[in-house]
Amino acid sequence: MSVTRSYGESPPGSVHCDDTETQEKNLTEVTEFFLLGFQSSQDLRIFLFRLLLVVYCGTICGNLLIITLVSTSKILHTPMYFFISQLSITDILLTTDIVPNLLHILLNNGATITFMGCIDQLYFFCAAETLECLLLTVMSYDRYVAICNPLRYSTIMTSTLCVILTIMCWLPGFSVSLIHLITTSQLDFCASNIIDHLFCDVVPLLELACSDTFIIHLVIYVVLFPFVIIPSTIIVASYTSIVRAVLRIPSSTGRQKVFSTCSSHLIVVSIFYGSIFTVYVVPTKRKTLTMSKILSLLYTVFTPLVNPIIYTLRNKDIRKAIHGTLHKCRIQKIIKTIN
Repeated sequence: MSVTRSYGESPPGSVHCDDTETQEKNLTEVTEFFLLGFQSSQDLRIFLFRLLLVVYCGTICGNLLIITLVSTSKILHTPMYFFISQLSITDILLTTDIVPNLLHILLNNGATITFMGCIDQLYFFCAAETLECLLLTVMSYDRYVAICNPLRYSTIMTSTLCVILTIMCWLPGFSVSLIHLITTSQLDFCASNIIDHLFCDVVPLLELACSDTFIIHLVIYVVLFPFVIIPSTIIVASYTSIVRAVLRIPSSTGRQKVFSTCSSHLIVVSIFYGSIFTVYVVPTKRKTLTMSKILSLLYTVFTPLVNPIIYTLRNKDIRKAIHGTLHKCRIQKIIKTIN
């Protein structure tokens, strides 16, 4: 399916060489893209639709639960949980940007998306991924200070610093994505407008572009260093120091207790960076299109669902906050019944 608009038509009476006229006749401007999604049987697509709908609802509810608990429970008014709530907001943004349109694609065995709709989806996708990358880095620094400098933790990780670090994550995340938005929107897309993917990602879009993509690739590599390589290095350095500090603890019980405070974050980091590097760093020739789509589902759909589960199941404070909230609700119901 191709929806295009011809442009560059020669005015009456003008004279051009045959090659130029042929090129102008064949050149078209794409106004809509067609996302293929999973091209499979109807039964499989309906199964995926139901599965992703349940995952999406679970993701929204789980992350909203964490945001609500951190906002209302006093025992969660700490820097670590503040950053976790920011991560939950990011997960909601990411999954909402991808899943609703993906559900529409599954129901219709593919669906069109306008050019600007595709660019907007790419913008919020890049913003959410950059933001999550930076937040995970800040959270690793928080765990480093808590374990390696416990006596100075309260003086270093003040509420003011937490707000500043959060702003330093949100502003670059949305500002840098504007560069992708501007450069990608200026590309010329001609001939085919079929994207064999689940959403508007930068790689399949560049494959369809008929204009020079050198600037786009340059921007990607320039942005890659400060927003991917440096955060990854900081995370590795933080956990290297954390492991050294934990190994100095004489008792195995003490080591296990200290390491449990950052194990949840380490699991989330491993899942996020593992899927990201597999999709964007591993050569494309080693992956089939179906495998690329499945890996994309991992970090755009399932990781936002897994994050609140990991932080909830492996965190005693959050479990206490849940029990405390439920206890308060029961008391309020009893008071209303009595009244």
